[in-house]
Amino acid sequence: MRSRSEVEADIKATLGLVPSFFSEVPDEVLAQEWDLFKRFEFGETLIPGKYKQLIGLAVHSFTQCRYCTLFHTAAAKMNGATDEEIQEAVHFAKHTTGWSTYLNGMRQDHEQFEAELAKVGEFVAGQGG
Repeated sequence: MRSRSEVEADIKATLGLVPSFFSEVPDEVLAQEWDLFKRFEFGETLIPGKYKQLIGLAVHSFTQCRYCTLFHTAAAKMNGATDEEIQEAVHFAKHTTGWSTYLNGMRQDHEQFEAELAKVGEFVAGQGG
């Protein structure tokens, strides 16, 4: 297990400083938390960085976490996102969560929804799109 000072040295080498919120993370889980944070926020994964950050922004626009929306907006820009892409991600979050609220509130029949979605998928695939 890496010591706290070793983990903090890696954080500083990656970010230029050790953000204060990491000081609250207990010693016994700091290495694991940092490794996950570094991998998913800054590492190469199946989803390109710009898109991960736009997803994060959309999610946290909905959860209304001002820390996370600030972080993901800045990280999206660092990954090349434009102001228009950021606006679209937030608008998409508003749009899709609105439909979720409506469908769940109206208790839409899930089996019917699933069957209709399959038909839509077949139709769209048949159109070449």
